[in-house]
Amino acid sequence: MDLSLRTVSFAQDRKDWLGSQHGTDVLRSITLDVSTFVKATHYPDGFLKSGIPLGKITASGKYGLYDDSKTDGRQTCVGILWSGVEVIDRRGNASTSVGGSMLIHGVIKLSALPVALDANGQTDVASRIYTV
Repeated sequence: MDLSLRTVSFAQDRKDWLGSQHGTDVLRSITLDVSTFVKATHYPDGFLKSGIPLGKITASGKYGLYDDSKTDGRQTCVGILWSGVEVIDRRGNASTSVGGSMLIHGVIKLSALPVALDANGQTDVASRIYTV
């Protein structure tokens, strides 16, 4: 049993990309494939930020970074990462898969997303997610 004193710091997860509370009561539980994200860009502090556009990987059923240039299913945006997710544990080990939640219906502010959502991605979610 480890009883040593340890300091842990937490950061507030910003949701300034959220345009309204509408749809936040119907989030979808998902599993993220961490290999689709770039450490230096998407989780330099060990956490994926909320507001990242996501696509569903056809072969695995997991979700990854939306990328219109891919052909593995991620070329279709299906939702937005709802809350920050720890990817690197306190020992510095990176996870390969992590659980999270995804906004599939609601309003988002495009200019506040941590990763840009292109016109094709906006079209993919247009019937469920209103962009401002």
